[in-house]
Amino acid sequence: MDSPPFPCFAPVLYRWRTQALQQALDRGVDPVGVDWLLGEVAGVDRLQLRLLPQETDRPLLLQCDLEQIDRLWQKHLDDRIPLQYLAGFTHWRTFKLQVSSDVLIPRPETELLIDWVENWAKHNPQAPQQWGHWADLGTGSGAIALGLATVLPQATIHAVDCSAPALDLARRNAQAYDLASHIQWHLGFWLDPLTPWRGQWSGLVSNPPYIPSATVLQLQPEVQHHEPHLALDGGEDGLRDLDYLIRHGAEYLQPGGVLVLEMMAGQGEAVRSRLQAQDCYEKIQICKDLAGLDRFAVAFRQ
Repeated sequence: MDSPPFPCFAPVLYRWRTQALQQALDRGVDPVGVDWLLGEVAGVDRLQLRLLPQETDRPLLLQCDLEQIDRLWQKHLDDRIPLQYLAGFTHWRTFKLQVSSDVLIPRPETELLIDWVENWAKHNPQAPQQWGHWADLGTGSGAIALGLATVLPQATIHAVDCSAPALDLARRNAQAYDLASHIQWHLGFWLDPLTPWRGQWSGLVSNPPYIPSATVLQLQPEVQHHEPHLALDGGEDGLRDLDYLIRHGAEYLQPGGVLVLEMMAGQGEAVRSRLQAQDCYEKIQICKDLAGLDRFAVAFRQ
C-alpha cells in the first residue's frame, strides 16, 4: 500500500532547502544531492522547486515527511554515504533500480552502451545477432542486462557477476520489470561461466573496473569509502580487466559478434591498440560521451 502524502508548507520546505544547501557548502559536499533528495525521494518536481520562494500558504504534498528527508541528508553529511544507497534506489534509463553497497551505482554515461546497441539493432534488423546470446559481464545492479533485454527482446541475455549479493540484487531488479525470465544468471569470474557457449556469443557488453588503483584512493569519499572497490579498481594502469576482456573475448564471440566495453576518459588509444594487437577484431570504434571524452569501445569479431 502506498504511503499517504505528507503536507508541507512551501516556506518550511524553502527554509530547509536553503539550510541544506549551506550545509553542503560548509562541509564540502556536492549540493546537487539536496535537490536529488527532494525530487527523487520527496517527489518535488523542478517547477515546484523554482516556485518555492514565491509560495506562501499553499501546502505541497510530499511522498515522505520532511523529517525523514532531513535524517537522510544528515546521514549523508556525517558519513558521506551516497544518497542512492541511503534511499535504496537510483534511476537509470527507464528503470528505477535497487542499489546497495554491494553494487556500483550505475552512472548516466553507461546508458550510452545501451544506446549504441539499440541504434545498431535498429539499423541491422535482420542481423542474426538479434536472436543470439548477449552477456552483461560484471552485471552489478543488473542495469546493462535489463537495458539489453529491453532493446534486444528476441535475444537471450546472460548476466554474470562474481558477487553473489550483487547477482541477487540484479535478479530482484529484473523481477520488478518482469524481465527475470528473459535473463540467465551466472555466478563467476568474467567469461568463465560462459564457456559452454564459447564461440557462439553475439555480443559481450561490460562496464568493467577501469580506474587505476592509486586514483581510486583519491576519489571523493562517497565513492572511495562506500562503493565496492571490486567494481572500481582496474589495477595499476586501470587496464587490467579491459585487457583481459579484449584478449579472451574473441574466443567467445562468433564471427560478426560485437564487444562493447566502457572505459575511463583518456584510455581510448590504449584500448584501441590492444584491440588491434589481437588481429581478430574489425570496425574498431572509440566512442565519445556527451562531454567529448573517450567513453566506450566497440569492436566486431572477424
